[in-house]
Amino acid sequence: MTSLRIRRGGRAPVPEATQGLVLHSDWQRPSVRWGLGGAQLLLLVLLVVGGLGPILWLAKSAITPTQDTLIKPIAVFPHGVDLSNLSNAWTQVDVGRYLLNTIEIAAGSWLSQIIVSTTGAYALSVLRPKWGSLIMGALLTTLFVPSVVLLVPLYIEVVHPPLIGGSYVNSYWAIWLPAGASAFNVVLMKRFFDNLPREIFEAARIDGAGPLRLFISVVLPMSKPILGVVSIFAVLASWKDFLWPLLVLTDASKQPLSVRLPTIQGQTDLGVFLAAMLIACLVPIVGFLVFQRSFLRGSGLGGALKG
Repeated sequence: MTSLRIRRGGRAPVPEATQGLVLHSDWQRPSVRWGLGGAQLLLLVLLVVGGLGPILWLAKSAITPTQDTLIKPIAVFPHGVDLSNLSNAWTQVDVGRYLLNTIEIAAGSWLSQIIVSTTGAYALSVLRPKWGSLIMGALLTTLFVPSVVLLVPLYIEVVHPPLIGGSYVNSYWAIWLPAGASAFNVVLMKRFFDNLPREIFEAARIDGAGPLRLFISVVLPMSKPILGVVSIFAVLASWKDFLWPLLVLTDASKQPLSVRLPTIQGQTDLGVFLAAMLIACLVPIVGFLVFQRSFLRGSGLGGALKG
């Protein structure tokens, strides 16, 4: 309800200013101000602890002696700092090599998904082939199929690729090629392309731009926000993927961190293992913090999700 207040001089009542769900006059009451302010502060603290707590504990434990972590896991450096955990994780556990494997797998998966999603969405949204609606319906249908159901037929295709021969087992192509078949990215990219101004496309065609030139010089430069969003999804999904790399990469020297860390857990000192986990977490966290503002701007993402 909107309360009314009478101005001096007998003028007509005007609505009183409100702040969210609480009236301005209610905010002046100490009980309301302190009660709601305390509740907001408590909620903020709980969100910070729940979101950053595990990461901060991992960072603390990675540079804490193992005995201190086992005896007093919540204490803050009861017997000092042990930076040798990080160096041991890099040398003894060989985190550096597995980190490079993970980056190589993530980069290839990202490139595969970007190529397939942009070209597929461009064909469906801008070129609009005759059977485009049927293809779009088939893409949407695949979103309802659980990914676990596809493991067996996909593994058979990787072991015996049709028309090519050989096998992709122990090859990064076994991860890169299936990663490109992401219907979600194609649908997301198409929704963004649907909201791009068609007048620019027509002007480019009048100036003599063909389909390839239109795609490279007009569509892609206008699609930087949604390209950033798809990039985040692609890199994070590849970075944390465990089951599929475990199946197709049997050679330990080619496995990513997500596969190797659970394997070495039982034979590695706890402090060194936590340091290795911290190194594995730093790259996606830092990358997201650096690029999230430019990737998730409201205007670009709004165009992608509009409608």
